[in-house]
Amino acid sequence: MIALGIDSGTQSTKTIAVDVAAGKVLATSQQSYELIGGLAPGHLEQDPQDWIDAVEFTVGEVLVALGARKQEVVAIGVSGQQHGFVPLDAAGKVIRPAKLWCDTSTVDQCKQFEAEFGGAEEIIKLSGNAMLPGYTASKILWLKENEPHHYKALETVLLPHDYINFFLTGERAMEFGDASGTGLMDVRTRTWCDPLVEFIDSDLAAALPAISSSRRALGLLRENLRAKWGLEKSPVVSAGGGDNMMGAIGTGNVQPGVVTVSLGTSGTVFAQAAEPVVDDEGEVAAFCDSTDRWMPLVCTMNVTVATEQIRKCFGWTHEELEKQIRAVAAGADGLLFLPYLNGERTPNLPSGTGVFHGLTTVSMSPAHMARAVMEGVTMGLGYGMARFRALGIKPTEIRLTGGGSKSALWRQICADVFGVPTVCLKSAEGAALGAAVQAAYAWHAAQGKPTTFRELCGRLVEVDPKTRCEPDSEHAEVYVRQLSRQSDLTAKLHGAGYL
Repeated sequence: MIALGIDSGTQSTKTIAVDVAAGKVLATSQQSYELIGGLAPGHLEQDPQDWIDAVEFTVGEVLVALGARKQEVVAIGVSGQQHGFVPLDAAGKVIRPAKLWCDTSTVDQCKQFEAEFGGAEEIIKLSGNAMLPGYTASKILWLKENEPHHYKALETVLLPHDYINFFLTGERAMEFGDASGTGLMDVRTRTWCDPLVEFIDSDLAAALPAISSSRRALGLLRENLRAKWGLEKSPVVSAGGGDNMMGAIGTGNVQPGVVTVSLGTSGTVFAQAAEPVVDDEGEVAAFCDSTDRWMPLVCTMNVTVATEQIRKCFGWTHEELEKQIRAVAAGADGLLFLPYLNGERTPNLPSGTGVFHGLTTVSMSPAHMARAVMEGVTMGLGYGMARFRALGIKPTEIRLTGGGSKSALWRQICADVFGVPTVCLKSAEGAALGAAVQAAYAWHAAQGKPTTFRELCGRLVEVDPKTRCEPDSEHAEVYVRQLSRQSDLTAKLHGAGYL
């Protein structure tokens, strides 16, 4: 059997074809697209039609590459960027462009939630999560307050992967994993949180799809698409999930002890849990995963965006960047970088900026600044790892993904900052592979041949032992001190109104 995994992100959509029995990726295709330009600061939007066009193009290319074997495609799974708000009218048409996860224009709406319910702590008691600008809930309230004519036409609220599922199957639905990132779901009960929903609008509940299991098959591929793609039978389409949830499956993060860290434009740290992991301080997101368990997650908004910025400042290649950083000792002679170039989500600093602190005649050099940037973004993720440990999560292995994980130096810095061995995967498909695995799981269930995610991941997800890094104890001690300084400096600058 062959399963297709579709990963629709902020910058591009990728489709892969996986031979599930052989554990091999047979074909891949990717298409890029852009954000909508000319918007006010903080507003980040995309036209959902761009995602659909990219899905049609990449699936078409993959099926052509499979040749006659395309008739073996029996399942399709979709991964999508989390939190985005896709508003549909009664005819199923998109009302306006989607506001994305990285849109920070809804700070005022978040403040309204907090004022109504008595602060973030009370909202966490209701739903398990604080109300952050990235989440979908504040985007819905923003639409009601700023574009009432569009809100009046709202019939269905979907997330990006749900909208692609709607295109593929005609079904308007949500599953536990991605729905938990809306800010409107009680993650403990996996149901909509009525007080939060009703605060936006007493009629909003009718526009929210029923939430159901992430393990189920959503439906079959539409007949018109089956015919267009030349398939003899319609494949099963699984429930799909958010990109982090699918990334967890695609990195084999389906058992306790394994933690995934993504070093992409933004950064994430996530693990699997058998029970909800609710952070009373609201820094760890209490999400559900897409296997019907839970997935505590920390997200930072500035990772390779910061390292690329410093690289371009000095006109270096990636190889020269790594060479310059290697020339400086761990800790960059005391130079710290607070990496909040795009604001920040953890800690919650939507108006934050970047800060160099500790410049001296020794450390005011390109190499020191570059090292401080790479260490600063990694310690930002290390802060999240410390919160994980405080909540009882005990990492034994870190699986690294994303563009930054290609750097051997960065992998070692991660091991030293996290204090846990790190390793990469042989396949860099991540969320697309997770979507294919979930699709295979749903197909097996639909055929009355149940399997487990651990069995499928054991066959399809392989670590690359050549990339394994063990923590250096001396460097680890340096980073413990640096992380303490970074956290303290951030808190003091924020308290004084400078972040």
